[in-house]
Amino acid sequence: MHDALRNNALRLEDLDAFTLREHLASGPGVVLVPVGSLEQHGPHLPLGTDTLLSGRICQGVAERIGALVAPAVAYGYKSQQKSGGGNHLVGTTSLSGASLTAQARDLVKSYLNQGFRHLVFVNGHYENYQFLYEGIDLALEECGIGPDTDRSVLLLSYWDFVTDQTLAAVYPGGFPGWEIEHGGVLETSLMLHLKPERVNLDRSPSGPPASLPRFDRLPVVASRTPESGCLSSPLGADADKGRLLYEQVVAAIAADTAMELSLPEAVRA
Repeated sequence: MHDALRNNALRLEDLDAFTLREHLASGPGVVLVPVGSLEQHGPHLPLGTDTLLSGRICQGVAERIGALVAPAVAYGYKSQQKSGGGNHLVGTTSLSGASLTAQARDLVKSYLNQGFRHLVFVNGHYENYQFLYEGIDLALEECGIGPDTDRSVLLLSYWDFVTDQTLAAVYPGGFPGWEIEHGGVLETSLMLHLKPERVNLDRSPSGPPASLPRFDRLPVVASRTPESGCLSSPLGADADKGRLLYEQVVAAIAADTAMELSLPEAVRA
């Protein structure tokens, strides 16, 4: 067995083409595709937070279900003021909807044409979702893959797998809502668990959560975004909360994926 597979370093980029061919011939043919963004996350987190988190979650899931992990899609759709602070903020470098849709479509077609049976897109940037959906749908239509085939694509956002019990543990004072969880306790806790050297808690902003209207106004009113770029404070974040979030989400995604795709091996603890 190739060293990368033996050591559970399941990154597609680490394999040679002949080992991949053997893996596709004998394995389940599942590849996980992390999708993130290059987006400001306040003064305490790096621009690549969304990409890093989706990539590490893919790695954890892959080790449980025997899948491969593709290189991440590291740019996302335009940050929106009510979910990411806004595309006007320095450091946020975005794709158009057409570009992200085309990238998803091309990736699906290429992986399926190589012999992969199932793709799982793990989204880490809120604004990406519908454009990924459109690209996947177009690719399946162009490949002639309908509901009666044994090939498929799953699309998910990792935060949809966070349970109410986990939220209660992470937010003992009450969960403020997903709409303002940008650069806040959840992302900061995950980063403290997975990449603590990339977090600068000394620069964590404080203050009340953002108060934004129930509509989008374009061009944006820049003053409505908190100066920090965060929509809620990360105060209260810690590595233990990040570990809880990571382990619970990875286990849930792995279990759902294994069941949905009827993978031959049981999900490993």
